[in-house]
Amino acid sequence: MLIAAAVCPHPPLLVPEATGASGPGLAELDRLRAACLQAVAALAAESPDLIAVVGGAPRTAEYPPDAPATLGHFGIPFAIGEAFADPGDRAVLPLSLTIARWLLAQAVPRTLRAAWWGIAADARPEECRVLGEKLAAFAPRVALLAMGDGPGRRARGIEAAQDHAADRYDAQVAAALAGADPAALAALDPGQDADLFIAGRAAWQVLAGAAARDPFDAVLHYAAAPFEVTYFAASWRRRAPSLRAGRDTRQVRHRRPARAGTLVAWART
Repeated sequence: MLIAAAVCPHPPLLVPEATGASGPGLAELDRLRAACLQAVAALAAESPDLIAVVGGAPRTAEYPPDAPATLGHFGIPFAIGEAFADPGDRAVLPLSLTIARWLLAQAVPRTLRAAWWGIAADARPEECRVLGEKLAAFAPRVALLAMGDGPGRRARGIEAAQDHAADRYDAQVAAALAGADPAALAALDPGQDADLFIAGRAAWQVLAGAAARDPFDAVLHYAAAPFEVTYFAASWRRRAPSLRAGRDTRQVRHRRPARAGTLVAWART
């Protein structure tokens, strides 16, 4: 049964080895990193039997717990396991799970068991739903970490130019995460993935499948587009039985965008 979930993005820049001591955007990266670590730490706080980690991958498959991970192909000196050796038949974690591995190492006790799953980036919503249901049934108390980035098309266009389609998609995902609304995540259109350069839709729909049975409370820790790519960090927590028939206790920290140079600055409402 799913008791908690976290949503985080997977830019390589989350790993401190990817950045220098100073530079443009580092303060925003610090905020993003802190939001992700907060969301992941909240999973451990629920004392799950298992943390199931899911993120985009070339194909849908489970990865062994000791699978190596590296950011060497991004020019970043970061590796876990024998990532720089010839892996032979060993599967190397994709980017999404590599960043998840780093996040868990910072915020979760090593004694917690984890299952590592890649979901094909082009997986249909039904395939995502089935995997989500499967992961939620792995243990009596399952916490899910869903790794994914929002629209990246802005980074491939004119700097700071308006992209109304990306803005609409951002608003749809932010509302779904802030409202703990699995149906809204399940309704995301896979046909927009390629056009908007979205790398998170499949993982979010795995979450939708895992969370479909029970109501959840939500906190949206972060929703912004630094470097013209949208990142979300959110926490979902299964609502206590005594509250399910009562008032809505969801905590929504939703922030509205305003352009500021090469970043999207978000002001609290």
